[in-house]
Amino acid sequence: MNIVVAGGTGFIGQALCAAILHGGHTVSLLTRHAGQVLPRPDTHMNLVEWNARDTGPWEEILEGADAVINLAGAPIADARWTDERKRLLTESRVLTTRLLVRALSRRPSKPRVFISASGIGYYGASDDRLLDEGAARGTGFLADLCLAWEAEAMSVAEFGTRVVILRTGMVLEADGGALAKMLLPFRLFAGGPIMPGTQWVSWIHRRDHIGLIKWALTTTTVSGPINAVAPEPVRMKTFCDVLGRVIHRPSWLPVPGLALNILLGELGTLMTTGQRVIPKKAMAEGYAFRYPTLETALQAILGGTTDPARAT
Repeated sequence: MNIVVAGGTGFIGQALCAAILHGGHTVSLLTRHAGQVLPRPDTHMNLVEWNARDTGPWEEILEGADAVINLAGAPIADARWTDERKRLLTESRVLTTRLLVRALSRRPSKPRVFISASGIGYYGASDDRLLDEGAARGTGFLADLCLAWEAEAMSVAEFGTRVVILRTGMVLEADGGALAKMLLPFRLFAGGPIMPGTQWVSWIHRRDHIGLIKWALTTTTVSGPINAVAPEPVRMKTFCDVLGRVIHRPSWLPVPGLALNILLGELGTLMTTGQRVIPKKAMAEGYAFRYPTLETALQAILGGTTDPARAT
């Protein structure tokens, strides 16, 4: 397949591009940092410079694309949510997706599938209810952002293109994301749950997240929102207990939620509340998770054993 990826230089995007290149596909990577990306010489990757805000010669790469994968967006949890930061988070998702859609509208040929990122923040902070793709949208900044983001992506369906929206939870791997930030205090024997500890954590191993994207590329019966989470959401305390057990460290020093709220403001609520999300649609359509439980996922990432799945 000829696949165009926007936002492919981040924690998920780099691993995704490597995986689909390994599968023999051609990848065109839309990036603002073309000079900093060094593709392997034995792979079929085209680097295309864009600024994610304006039209330009980059649009030509969309012609003849079989699929477009849109992962563009500034990191959600890297800075306090000031008004300026919220504007950046919104524009880097909503306006960038709108730009891609408008560029596609001008191409004579359309991709067969358009896969766009979103987040389980769509559901807002919730109680113990199991949330599948049919659950109502929640309230708050992230819920509003996801709604606007998804609406832009879904407009591609007007061209006859199949659209898949990935509502992603906490993506686990050792080289980035939330897990990498949690590991240091645990390794210093200062790890513990973010209080209250009862909030739900809906997570997914990065290999399964990439697996879902690859599966969605070719599973023509799948469209609309897909919850990109593992089948086993856990409470924060359980998550930290399992993490401590896997790396042989205690999970004894809780992080007060009030301190996070004071330090991070509204962003702190992202860590002190959660959602109990399940991947109902993916399981119903036949996706087989490599890492359905937290224990197997963390053992594969941190347990020190060879994981044969990582070679594919």
